[in-house]
Amino acid sequence: MTPLRTRRLQLREAVPEDAGFMLELLNEPAWRRFIGQHEVDSLDKAAVYVESHLQPAYREGLGFQVVTLGATGQPLGLCGLIRRPFLDAPDLGFALLQRHWGQGYAREAALAVLEHASSALALPRLLAITNPGNVASVALLTRLGFDYQRQQRKPDSGERIDVYARDLPGQKRSAPLG
Repeated sequence: MTPLRTRRLQLREAVPEDAGFMLELLNEPAWRRFIGQHEVDSLDKAAVYVESHLQPAYREGLGFQVVTLGATGQPLGLCGLIRRPFLDAPDLGFALLQRHWGQGYAREAALAVLEHASSALALPRLLAITNPGNVASVALLTRLGFDYQRQQRKPDSGERIDVYARDLPGQKRSAPLG
């Protein structure tokens, strides 16, 4: 996938050399609270996480991209699309290192992914899931034009999640959510 660029950011595929960044991100308190605990506690495990959790989705033209500062290449977080077996449309996800919150980076990256989903991938609709207590993610999803659809449980963990949806411009709407 061609890297995405915005005024301040570049979004690119993760590579094993991102292990140090991923080790830090996966162990951030907000990641562990709202996204999950993956027991990644070493550079080797972080490199395996990149290879097993991030890179496979790239073959579909989807996947979580590493969000970097365009001027320096410094990794800030992840943003992208994945297919989840329990959802009927690709899922938009984002996460930033906490020290980069509040600067508009998540919104800027998400808007680039939304534009790519609409123009390059011609997707008619996207979903986004979040922990009901993740107020910041809910606020960003709302600003991005996502509407609350329902609460459900993740099949693998039983965890309650809120599901949001957004139709993409110029695309036909797919079947309504059940």
